[in-house]
Amino acid sequence: MARWPGRRNRRKSRNAQLRSSSALPYGLHPRSGLAGLGDRLRAVIGNSAATVTILIFILLSLLTTSLLMMPAASASGEATPLADALFTAVSAICVTGLTTVNMATHWSPFGNTVIFIALQVGGIGVMTLATLLAVIASKRLGLGARKMMASDVDPSRMHERQEHDGHGMQLGNVKGLLGTVIVSVFAIELVLAAIIIPRLWASGLDAVTALWQGGYLAASAFTNTGFVPLVDGLAAYDSDPVIVLTIAVGVFLGSLGFPVIFALTQALNVARRRRRRLTLAHARVGLHAKLTLVTTTILLAVGAVLIGLLEWGNDRTLGGQELWVRPMTAVFTSMMARSGGFNTVPTEDMSGATHLVLDMLMFVGGGSASTAGGIKVTTLAILFIAAFAEARGNQDLGVYERRIPSDVVRLAVSVVLWGASIVAVSSVIILRITNAPLDEVLFDVISAFATCGLSAGLTGGDLESEAKYVLAVTMLLGRVGTVTLATALSGTHRTTVYRRAAERPIVG
Repeated sequence: MARWPGRRNRRKSRNAQLRSSSALPYGLHPRSGLAGLGDRLRAVIGNSAATVTILIFILLSLLTTSLLMMPAASASGEATPLADALFTAVSAICVTGLTTVNMATHWSPFGNTVIFIALQVGGIGVMTLATLLAVIASKRLGLGARKMMASDVDPSRMHERQEHDGHGMQLGNVKGLLGTVIVSVFAIELVLAAIIIPRLWASGLDAVTALWQGGYLAASAFTNTGFVPLVDGLAAYDSDPVIVLTIAVGVFLGSLGFPVIFALTQALNVARRRRRRLTLAHARVGLHAKLTLVTTTILLAVGAVLIGLLEWGNDRTLGGQELWVRPMTAVFTSMMARSGGFNTVPTEDMSGATHLVLDMLMFVGGGSASTAGGIKVTTLAILFIAAFAEARGNQDLGVYERRIPSDVVRLAVSVVLWGASIVAVSSVIILRITNAPLDEVLFDVISAFATCGLSAGLTGGDLESEAKYVLAVTMLLGRVGTVTLATALSGTHRTTVYRRAAERPIVG
C-alpha cells in the first residue's frame, strides 16, 4: 500500500511537466536545450506573440542590413551606406517598395538575391514561416504552433484566453490555411512569372535577364513589394496590357489575404463536391471574406474613376497616353495605391488632388493577413457599418445576416487612431528635418506606413539620413500592424468583474 502515494506523486509530477511543456511554442520539450533557451527568452520578452513578432522583424531587418552593407552586395563593389542599406532592408522585409537607391543598377546579383529572399519572407509572414519551419522540424502542427500562426493571421486574438466559434480565424483551420499559404505563394508566383517572362523576352531582353527579372517582378507583385529590377521601370510597358494586367492581378490576389484565399478555395471545393453529389453542404464564404471582397472592389472602382477624371488632361501622366491606355492606367494606379507600389506614370507629376485620393487609398490598404499594409479594408468597412447603424438607430451592428460584436468596433477605432498618430508624428519629424513640402512628405509617409511604395519624390539618394531612419521606423510599424503594436504595448487583456456607473458625455 505504501507504493501508491509514490506513484500518485510521480503521476502528478509527470502531468505538471506535460502541462508546462504544452505552453512552450512549437511543442518543444522543457528538458531539451532549445526549450530551455525558449524559457529564458520568454523570461526576458514575455509570452506575448506580438512582442515576438516585433523582435523577429527587427532582427531580420538588421540581418538583411548587414548583408546589404557588404561590398559584394553592390554592383560597384563598394559598401552601401548604413542609411541606404537599412532603408532598403526594412523596405524589403516590410514589403514596402520605397527605395533611396536605383534598384535596377545599384545592387549586384548577390544583393538582388538577398532582397528577393527578404521580400519573400516578409510577404509570407514571419510567424507563418516560423510555423512552417516548426512543422518541418516536428512533423506535426501542435497547439502552440497553431496559436502562434492564428495570431499572425488575426492579431486581435492575441490577448484572448478562450476560443470563440464566431471568430474570424479558428485554430481548427490553421493547418489548412498553412497549406493554402504555401501552395498559393508558389503557384501564383509561378503563373505570374510564366506570363511575364516570355513578354520580357519578346521585348528585347536576353533569356537569362528575362528569366530572373520576370521571376523578381512576379514575387514583387504578389508580395505587394513594388521593387522593379528594370532599368527604365514599368514606363516602357505602360501600353502593354499583358504586363500591366498580370502585375495588377498579382497585386490584387496578394492584397486579399490568405484567409480570403483559403475561404474561396474551401467554398469552391464544397461546390465541386456538391455538384458530384458527394456532400449536402452548401458553399459558404464567411463574413470576413465578403467584407474584404466587396470593400476592395468598391475602393478599386472609385479610385480608378477619380484618378481617371483628375489626370485625364495631365500631359505628364494619363494625358500623354493614348485614349485606350488611359482607363487601364487609371485602374492600375488605383490598384497600386492599395499597397502594390508599381507605377507606369510618374506619381510625382500628378496633381495635388490626385495625391490626396492616393493618400486615402494607401492609408486604407488591403485585406487583413495579406501582403498589403494600411489599416485594412475590413477596418474601414466596420467603421462605415457602425456609422450606418448609428444613423438608423440600430443597437446592433449587422451585415450579411450576421451581428458584429461591439469590441470589433472599438478595435477598428483603435487601429485608425494608431495609424493616424504614426503618420502624424512621422510627418512632423520629417518636415522638421527636410523642410520639404507638406504634400510630398505626407504622401511618402503614408506610403511608408501603408507599405505601399509609391513616392511623390521625397525618397531618393539626397534625402537626409535622419529622415531615412524615420521612414524606416514608419515602415516597420506599418508592417507589424497597429493591432500587433497595440497588443504588445498593452500587455495582457484585463477583464473586470464589475462595471462602473454610466455617464454620457457630449459627442459631436
